[in-house]
Amino acid sequence: MIDPRLPLVDLHRHLEGCVRLNTILELADQHGLELPARSVGALRPHVVLDAPVTELHWMIHGLADPDACRRVAHECVQDAAGEGLDYLELRFSPLFMARPHGLDPTEVAAAVIDGARAAAQDTGLAVKLIGIVSRTFGPEEGNRELDALLAHREAITALDLAGDEARWPAELFHEHFRRGRDAGWRITVHAGEAGGAANVRYAVEELGATRIGHGIRAVEDPAVLDLLARRGVGLEINLTSNLQTRTVGSLAQHPLKFFLERGLAAGINTDDPVISGIDLRHEFEVAAKAAGLTPALARQAQEHALEMAYLSAAERADLRGRAEARGRRT
Repeated sequence: MIDPRLPLVDLHRHLEGCVRLNTILELADQHGLELPARSVGALRPHVVLDAPVTELHWMIHGLADPDACRRVAHECVQDAAGEGLDYLELRFSPLFMARPHGLDPTEVAAAVIDGARAAAQDTGLAVKLIGIVSRTFGPEEGNRELDALLAHREAITALDLAGDEARWPAELFHEHFRRGRDAGWRITVHAGEAGGAANVRYAVEELGATRIGHGIRAVEDPAVLDLLARRGVGLEINLTSNLQTRTVGSLAQHPLKFFLERGLAAGINTDDPVISGIDLRHEFEVAAKAAGLTPALARQAQEHALEMAYLSAAERADLRGRAEARGRRT
């Protein structure tokens, strides 16, 4: 259900969730680290999961130095290009990546930026980076993470709040996002996944979010749906991920079809493609069908993703023109 005349866009992909299995093994060997298995096949069930994912331990286990961080960023962009993506917004938490081996999060951010930029040049894939403040570590550590991102503010396009939504309310990070807005960044916030519609409202009205990561439980409050529609706030939907985290009971129960039919801006994304065992084409061709989308609604989601992207008008027009040219050749 992918329209080849439109760009293929992923706006919600975590770097930490797309580390290659063979890279996990190679980095562990390089740094003398223990793993639960020593082959790709044996490691797979420890990383690629059908059940809810509670942490990404093995994905970041091998990030023992900045070179490892640079490598996984480079490979993530390479793999996105290999999927046929035209545009990727890749998000990462420098503190989350730094913690297993006590790295400097500022150096981690520099390595990710360098790796992603080099791969974008190598592949021709258009890539922008979103920095994460991980609420899971609390507001004080959040300031340290934000400082690491601000040290590279020109290379970062947007700021995200991710992590444990249920235990760490967004109110604790109000000042962090004021600083992010003052830096000129766009704002996207994980909300309405492990928490209710009120979290979506707070993200929009108080943190300045122009996009919401997931936002599934906005469906519980018509007033919040009206707010999203009125302000044109985009929803970054991740179908398979939402099923695996039990945010929805089944894909047939997923509200994406409802959001699209209501006219809300909602795009389809991957979240953590290696962990979920999917890519963006799977989400369109398999998951979207299971969620009840028709080809017309899938095209609408593809169109929304392009319009929601943190692009200039010229960049958006260039992506659209190249996709239209490609579509005419097929």
